Amino acid sequence: MTIPTIGRLCKFRQCLPVACVLPFHLFRASSGLMAMAMAMASSSSSSSSSSICPANMQDDDKKPGASYYSTRPLSNHFGMEVLGVDMSQVDLGDQQLIQQIKNDLVQHRALLFRNQSLAGERQVEISRALGRVESTFYKHPRSPHPDIFRVSNDEAEGCRNVGRSGYHVDGTFMMTPFQYQTMFFPSVAEGADTIFIPLKELYESVPKETQQRWNRLWMVTGRNQAPIHPLVYQHPTRKDTTMVFHCGEPFVQAWFLEAEKDSTESAAQEEEGMVIEKRLPPYLVQEELTNAIESRLDQIGMRMQWQTGDFLICDNLALAHYATEGTQGDVSDIGLRILHRTTIMGGDDTVPRKADGRSSFVI
Repeated sequence: MTIPTIGRLCKFRQCLPVACVLPFHLFRASSGLMAMAMAMASSSSSSSSSSICPANMQDDDKKPGASYYSTRPLSNHFGMEVLGVDMSQVDLGDQQLIQQIKNDLVQHRALLFRNQSLAGERQVEISRALGRVESTFYKHPRSPHPDIFRVSNDEAEGCRNVGRSGYHVDGTFMMTPFQYQTMFFPSVAEGADTIFIPLKELYESVPKETQQRWNRLWMVTGRNQAPIHPLVYQHPTRKDTTMVFHCGEPFVQAWFLEAEKDSTESAAQEEEGMVIEKRLPPYLVQEELTNAIESRLDQIGMRMQWQTGDFLICDNLALAHYATEGTQGDVSDIGLRILHRTTIMGGDDTVPRKADGRSSFVI
């Protein structure tokens, strides 16, 4: 598998211009690329955007529409690395900065800040600047803040086996799945990677007949009084197609397959004005989604090889993710992995809503 990989091994990558940010396997393939990219880097500074750190800007320099930072792509389809910003120092009360981050999340879906040093309180402050922080998880004794979910491959250091049950978006058990999540890595381990998949591209990559069937599927989440979500809906800010699902066994009770409008078959059930043709067991759709994702990872996916100090903000409604097997490797073999995660709610407009206006509901 040759998923485009963003890695910690390629230190050289830090000095590349935008045009030279390549999938990680290309850097390994030929040392000749290194010399070529260095030459391009030396001649590209005049054409690349300047890096502006808000902490160093004077008030007179802050003009409406001015960029606070420069970026370069992480992959062909989504994600940007943000350059020249120390998130421990920026003024979180500067609404121009926060709006630029939100705008870039709408456009790029994920923003990666390298070489950060964030105390728990600071990560929560950044998260609160983006929206309302919602903590629905176990509070590990080693967590630096009550609103930070601490994850590790050592149970004494954090919660284990998180994100391993299947590809998913976070918060599917709520009426409004989390809008954003932040991920900070004070410590990383070899091979403890995360795979991200863009949901718009996933949907558009499958045959039309599959799209039509996916449009008729609704996920019955795995808790009492939990919502039923449409598998396919319209992203609330991007206004393109996105999806909501969890491929982990305990997170889904069933799938409703909505009857086609011109169907003459008798319905077994009707909910919220929706005629249900079949109630499907969880694994049927979960396996189909997993197979669809894994067969397209090379084309649209991204495997993130984390570096110490990485801080990611991502649009949880636009990207599914999965923690690879290596995230649970033995500490003595791969080192200690520590992830500090926050989850951020959106408003009522982030309730999954189809283009025809129908939305998630509770039976």
